[in-house]
Amino acid sequence: MSNSMGIASAFILSSLLLSPLAMAEESPAFVARNEAIQANFEQHQEALAQKAQQHENSQQAQAVKAQGDDTKAS
Repeated sequence: MSNSMGIASAFILSSLLLSPLAMAEESPAFVARNEAIQANFEQHQEALAQKAQQHENSQQAQAVKAQGDDTKAS
């Protein structure tokens, strides 16, 4: 009997503790904040992808230049 009461108490307590989080997910401020975080994350992802592409392009250019220098030296 006490085991089922303990489980019931834990369930009720967890419901009371988590209910503000459930309500917060529905609030306009919470939604707007999540959208801002998502937009910021996407912006950083695009910037990182662009930097990676620039780095790759510069490495390819250096490799082509190095190959050209090697053929001129031979």
